[in-house]
Amino acid sequence: MSSESLKPAPALCRRTLLAALGGAGIAATLTACGGSDDSSSGSSDASTSSGSGGGAALAKTTDIPEGGGKIFADQGVVVTQPTAGEFKAYSTVCPHQKQQVNSVADGTITCPAHGSQFNAADGSVKKGPATSGLTAAKITVSGDSITLG
Repeated sequence: MSSESLKPAPALCRRTLLAALGGAGIAATLTACGGSDDSSSGSSDASTSSGSGGGAALAKTTDIPEGGGKIFADQGVVVTQPTAGEFKAYSTVCPHQKQQVNSVADGTITCPAHGSQFNAADGSVKKGPATSGLTAAKITVSGDSITLG
């Protein structure tokens, strides 16, 4: 038996394990919350549509301030109104370390954990440490009602 065969296998580091488990949990959550929409381009422009939505009512359009937004923690979504009549939605999960964003003001969505900031108009990173933007969520605006899905 050589000394090479006695070497222990490298240990899985805690950070890698937690990241893998967190990613799997988020994927499962998004899969459960999302429908089958093969036409989605993945851009934030696909986050809103007109017509009748099948999801639960989130808010009235008047509940979302222009230039700001509102966080719906129970649904895991933040809805913004970058300009009058334009509504966008994103996951509340910060891509940096999977913490929840907690405020929307002056066109900026903020994560309290490490100070990452995101553009309320398109979900892109304004200030790190996050290196990728928020994931777009699907909402439907019909009249004065905003629904998830």
